[in-house]
Amino acid sequence: MKDAFINNSMNIIQKYYPNYSDVKLAELKYGLLGLYLMITKSIIIFGIAIFLGIFKELLIFTIIYNIIRAPSFGIHAKKSWICLVSSASIFIFFTYLSANISIAINIKIILGIIGVILMYKNSPADTAKKPIVSPKRRRNYKIISTVIAVMFTILSIVIDNDFFANAFILSLLLQNIMIAPTTYKIFGETYDNYRNYQP
Repeated sequence: MKDAFINNSMNIIQKYYPNYSDVKLAELKYGLLGLYLMITKSIIIFGIAIFLGIFKELLIFTIIYNIIRAPSFGIHAKKSWICLVSSASIFIFFTYLSANISIAINIKIILGIIGVILMYKNSPADTAKKPIVSPKRRRNYKIISTVIAVMFTILSIVIDNDFFANAFILSLLLQNIMIAPTTYKIFGETYDNYRNYQP
């Protein structure tokens, strides 16, 4: 089904835009693959969440997490089934934690300080397929990511609602794991890919 979706979409694009270069077509194909995986993955993960009765919480956690994920990027699984299994496990687990635990303020402060430092140090974390080669873009992403990390820490401390407070600090913790050089090493991925970029 995945191949049919991508091939049919590419045939339509090539029909209406015959002048697109091979590079442009390759970029579009990569984007279509990402779109397909995102849709199918979301259907399965949110289906599990509905079954477990945490759909609303998962939706909120996912939105919060993607705010910090967007400018800091992070590791991607090499295979789609690994992405599905790992994403489902991680998001269901962290959503469940956010909804069912209470974190002391001093722990939030410690996690927040560490999270901000690591976010500044490691973001943005690119991938071999999409290296961030522009120094200006890297600097901007780093600043934005760090500011968001600070905001998440503050919100986790001042918000009275346990779920939202936990979601902010645990999203920061999760994303720091996703951009850590150690995580890349464990999963056999190259880090600082912009250094080895060959146009």
